[in-house]
Amino acid sequence: MGEGGHAPVLVGEAIAALAIPTVAIIANAVLKLARLRIEEAKARAGVADPTGEVGLLRDDVAQLRHELGEVQERLDFTERMLAQQREAPKLEGR
Repeated sequence: MGEGGHAPVLVGEAIAALAIPTVAIIANAVLKLARLRIEEAKARAGVADPTGEVGLLRDDVAQLRHELGEVQERLDFTERMLAQQREAPKLEGR
């Protein structure tokens, strides 16, 4: 067959070389989706988080919300003070 006999083998090897990583990537994606769906189902079913991570995250979010509220109050106060300082020269000029 000569050189023509080797061409189909090279094409087959090239297809296999491309197919193996493609299949691995797809399989990895399917596994990740399966794990995600299992976690979602557990969350919907109310299965307890064995590590308590969800509770800790909720506590962290509550603390951050509290701190954000305080920062917003300080910002409002600062804005009022700046507005009063800007208005003072206008009132004195009258």
